[in-house]
Amino acid sequence: MTRTLTTRTLSPLAAAPRLPLTALFAVKVAAVITLWDTRKRTRNDLARLEDHMLADIGVTRSEAQKEARRPFWMA
Repeated sequence: MTRTLTTRTLSPLAAAPRLPLTALFAVKVAAVITLWDTRKRTRNDLARLEDHMLADIGVTRSEAQKEARRPFWMA
């Protein structure tokens, strides 16, 4: 079973007082990649929702498609 890293689980590592510079850099890169992956997955999931599910969350099909087309690096 794999465990998904989140920014919340990586933040304590970045805040460690004696973390070497290379390790700090690696943690920050991992946090950014995790954020990008989360955006990609949620946008893909949004694109796959049926119209009645989109209506439940107050999003139109065109809004969902527009959001799903956004690049993962854009907030």
